[in-house]
Amino acid sequence: MKGFKDQVIFERNEIVKSDGTPYTIYTPYANKWLSALKPFHLTSYPTKKYWRNFHTQKAVSIPSLQKIGFKHNNAIFPDAQPDNGLIKDYDKTRDIPGIKGTSRLSIHLRFGTISIRKLATKAQNLNQPYLKELIWRDFYQMILFHFPYVVDQSFKSEYDKINWRNNEKEFEAWCKGQTGYPIVDAGMRELNETGFMHNRIRMVTASFLTKHLLIDWRWGEAYFAEKLLDYDLASNNGGWQWAAGSGCDAAPYFRIFNPYIQTKKFDPEFKYIKKWVPEFESENYPEPIVTHEFARERCLETYKKALRKE
Repeated sequence: MKGFKDQVIFERNEIVKSDGTPYTIYTPYANKWLSALKPFHLTSYPTKKYWRNFHTQKAVSIPSLQKIGFKHNNAIFPDAQPDNGLIKDYDKTRDIPGIKGTSRLSIHLRFGTISIRKLATKAQNLNQPYLKELIWRDFYQMILFHFPYVVDQSFKSEYDKINWRNNEKEFEAWCKGQTGYPIVDAGMRELNETGFMHNRIRMVTASFLTKHLLIDWRWGEAYFAEKLLDYDLASNNGGWQWAAGSGCDAAPYFRIFNPYIQTKKFDPEFKYIKKWVPEFESENYPEPIVTHEFARERCLETYKKALRKE
């Protein structure tokens, strides 16, 4: 059995420290990644000359998607062709969930229907911030390879001492988009209906679950794994541990996203919220499941207690 690299630009031990140990901080990893990048890394493999080796057989009847078990929904499947204008403006539009400001190519990267080399070439020529997002992808793949325990444990072991509340009723409200926090609920409803969630909102919803509700990041990660069409273990795990503070190069535990400020900054006209939460600002919309101020103080106290050095 032979393995071939195709899903990433750099894998395993290709980008490591000078002593051979893996990076656990993104910025020095990214700097080394960029300095190591050469034109041949972005060149397509010469596969055509091997096409003659494909197995051939007589035509067979292929079952329909419906017979396999798939059901049609109204989700808009993104085109696999990179939008040059969108990538060029990515750093200006990527945080605004109410517009088409991200490429949504993650699902194509997930299933291999677009070449990572092709996309990285586009990014290198058009927008460095977009390229750095692709480097994050390589970074989390590398972390998973060197630290496989992160699949079900915190990268920083002391974070497994946190006394999570794990209130099942509150978790269900979060899953259904019924927390009373419009930006959070909009994200969860988008996820449930389409299998996609805007990246900025992924951070907001993950922070809310782990910090406001003090529910174990593994619960949220598993729910995203079940719902996301672009689900990737390394990136999903890395993103959730970043939000919870337990991961490598994660947001500090005392960084607690304020959903109201996030709304004011990134959806001030409620365009995104109104699309997914039509009952917003009506009497049918639920009251907040917890007040932000109380949740913030409770989170800080809980994390400090768990992380206090013996």
